[in-house]
This record gives sequence, structure tokens and C-alpha cells, in this order.
Amino acid sequence: MRKRCYAAGGGGMTVYIEYAFAENALLDGLLLYLALRCARLRVSGWRLALASAAGGAQSLLFPVFSLPVWLSYPVKFLGGALIAVIGCPSRRLKPHLWVCAAFFLLTFALGGLLAAVSSFFGAEFAEGRGFLVGRTPVVFVLAAAFGFFFGMAALFRLVHRRRAVARASVPCVIEGRRTVHWDALYDSGNLLFFRGEPVSVLTPVAALALFGGAKPVGRITMRSAGGEKTSPVFRVKKLTAGGKVWEGALFAVGEVGIPDRPVLLNAMLWEGTDGDPCRSEKLAAKDQGD
Repeated sequence: MRKRCYAAGGGGMTVYIEYAFAENALLDGLLLYLALRCARLRVSGWRLALASAAGGAQSLLFPVFSLPVWLSYPVKFLGGALIAVIGCPSRRLKPHLWVCAAFFLLTFALGGLLAAVSSFFGAEFAEGRGFLVGRTPVVFVLAAAFGFFFGMAALFRLVHRRRAVARASVPCVIEGRRTVHWDALYDSGNLLFFRGEPVSVLTPVAALALFGGAKPVGRITMRSAGGEKTSPVFRVKKLTAGGKVWEGALFAVGEVGIPDRPVLLNAMLWEGTDGDPCRSEKLAAKDQGD
């Protein structure tokens, strides 16, 4: 099915309705998915599909109504808010507001990107009543949209990860052969034990700086996603973290996996403190002893 659209200047162009619906539904779906991820909400497949279809339908119905320009923009904002409300799975008001705000900001950002891409390729536009009908090749639109989607998704993952690490971090002071001040992570997945005592983890570089050539008190076998390895266990004079002090705490040498966080504290040390653990689910161990 196709429709002839006329601009105010009298020019016209043919719009294929099914293609316009599919393209706008896809774009709205991508933007809504990003908005939900930005708000850290669960993405419901049927809600996302329904909201995308509503967005595609709006893109077809809006040009049909001869709305004055001053009224067209509020109507479009209400339509965008409706898409966000349909896609949001929460029953509370605040998450809906977050999704709406993120959806509009992402829409403006993607719209600016598409306008720049269209301008770069010399696309033609026909101006209507509060909307533009463009002749931009669909491959350019989709390429820009998916590039925007994957770029923003990667950015959101990075931001959420950094926030989680920051919440799970706590300054600590470790006294061994030297006294060092580091930012440590509390990890509810670290359940290492050596002879009944909880064992935290230090990176090899941190262990070398703290213990030097000191003799370990024993060895422990650690299992992770990368396999199984045996690591030396050292005892420090004192560990201070989260407002608590442990005399003679144990540390094994291993990989923490978080840049700038050379210490991974044991879950048993975390219990009873004010820390917020960041579960890595990568460590479990069996005690070998000497």
C-alpha cells in the first residue's frame, strides 16, 4: 500500500505505508529498549512489541490529521509518553517518569544523528504540519539507528558496572611488612576458607608489594570460570575496612578482575558491615591445608 504525501509548497512524494510502519516501529522499539535499560528495568517482550506497534501506528496516523503546528508538538509528546508508559513494566510512577525522560532524550539524540546523516548524504525533505517526510535511503537510517543502539547499550553497561563497583567498594588499610591503603571490594561470592578462617584475595602485584618475599602460611586451591589453581596464603597483622578491624586476616593471591581494585574481601568479613556487595560469582574453593 502506498500513499501520496503533499507538503505545504505543493511538492509530493510516495510513502509506502507498510514500510513506514515497520521502520518507525523498529526505531521506537530500539529507543524504548534503551530507555528501559537506562532506567534499569526489566524488558518485557510483549510490552516492547505492543509499544513499538503503537509507535508505528502513530507515525501513520499523525500526518493524516491536519493539526496546526502549535498543536502538533504537544500531541507528539503525548504519543511518545504513551509509548513509554506501555513499555514500562512497573506499577509505580517514578519508574514511568524515568523511562519517559530517557525515551525523549534518546529520541532527540537519535533524531539529531539521523538529521546529520540525511544532511551528509544530501537527502530531500518535504515539510508538513509539524513533521518532515524524507527521502533518505532506509539503509542509512537503519545503519545509523543500530550504530546508535549498540553504542548506547555499551555505554549503559559501562556506567551501570562502574556504579555497582563504586557501591561495593570500601577503603581498607592492610598492615603486613608494609602498611598499604587500597580500595577493596566486598564480594558475596567469595567464600574461600583456609583451616576454618575466611580468606580474602589480593592481586599478584598487590601481594608482592605487601608481602615481598615472606613465607606463606599454606596453600589453597581456588576454582573459577578459568579453571583451578593453587595459590599461597599469607597472614597480615591487621585489616581495617568498613569500620571494622580484623587481626591476623588471611589473604590468597589471585585475580580480582576489576581495575583499580586490588583487594577482594571475603563474604564473611562483609557480613555485619555497611558495605553493599558486588556479587562476582567467580570464586569458590576447597581447603587443602599444608
